[in-house]
Amino acid sequence: MDFFEHQDAARKRTGRLVALFALAVLAIIALTYAVIAGAIVLGQDYNAARQYGQQAAPSRDFWDPLLLLYIGAGTVAVVGLSSLYKISQLSGGGHVVAESLGGKLLHPDTRDLDERKVLNVVEEMALASGTPVPQVYLLEEPGINAFAAGYSPDDAVVGVTRGAITILSRDQLQGVIAHEFSHILNGDMRLNIRLMGWVFGILVIGLVGQMLFRAAIYSGHGRARRSGKDSNPLPLIAIGLALVVVGYVGVFFGSLIKAAVSRQREFLADAAAVQFTRNPDGIAGALKAIGGWMDGSSVRAPNAQEASHMFFSQALSSWLGGVLATHPPLAVRIKRIDPSFDGRFPKVQRSAAVPGATGGSPASAAFAGQGGLTG
Repeated sequence: MDFFEHQDAARKRTGRLVALFALAVLAIIALTYAVIAGAIVLGQDYNAARQYGQQAAPSRDFWDPLLLLYIGAGTVAVVGLSSLYKISQLSGGGHVVAESLGGKLLHPDTRDLDERKVLNVVEEMALASGTPVPQVYLLEEPGINAFAAGYSPDDAVVGVTRGAITILSRDQLQGVIAHEFSHILNGDMRLNIRLMGWVFGILVIGLVGQMLFRAAIYSGHGRARRSGKDSNPLPLIAIGLALVVVGYVGVFFGSLIKAAVSRQREFLADAAAVQFTRNPDGIAGALKAIGGWMDGSSVRAPNAQEASHMFFSQALSSWLGGVLATHPPLAVRIKRIDPSFDGRFPKVQRSAAVPGATGGSPASAAFAGQGGLTG
């Protein structure tokens, strides 16, 4: 496996995919213009027909460069300002993301053997990579997963699930943490935060549509009651509904691009993890454990959807399968690291130390040392 070649290829593909966000915004501007211009024309035709009957004057032209300029500037402003707001909100440090996912800060003096193990591994990877030792957050999740969050190495944190520190052997956990340090060193954390901000900015278009829709309904009823006449809120209702559709279609394609970007960065981080540890069996073993564990790499935190692309492995199932998957299939990732992999995942035994199993923690140390694989 030529790791440097895979890294270069992943960076090039990521650059092209990020450029697609700009095209997505341009498409949203075009759709928004079509919606608003069409509603204006229909509204004018409706009013003219009511006032002048069938002899109504020709309606306004659909094409209006000045209207396009206003709509384009307004759309860019809404998306841009909303994205900047979200990015600034997440730029306060990795702890913001970790705490939003329900993470608990691990203290250096913990006596829990599993927690002590992950703290030691994080310190080792920080020394090996020459970066500051990040704080470590624990998510009480049964799935095997981890993430790195922050805007720079100085404010980065590493998050890890209880399932990961309980089930994985030390070598496997080292491979996972090395993968996350690759995200820290390669600037993926900053890219991930920007992706979250951009998708949120596109989502706001749909939220604006919802507000317009509600305002049109309420104002139409209010005017009708006050004037006793038949008011026409239909153009505003149509604009609101159409913007909802445009916004959520934009979010779909934004999520599609976000998932594609994430998949490429995961290949890059997998390759870098092998370089850091010089032990391909570590990260490959962790991926195999995920495939054989009944909870896989699932994360159940309420905000997991927003941060799904930050995790080590697929945190949420996608109703469109691989189309919106934020990570490549496990077998594909393993095959790149271990070409001899036959596609079969050894079953992982359930441990009493994993939340959602049977509770308790005395068996965690022995279980972690075994790696939990059978068969």
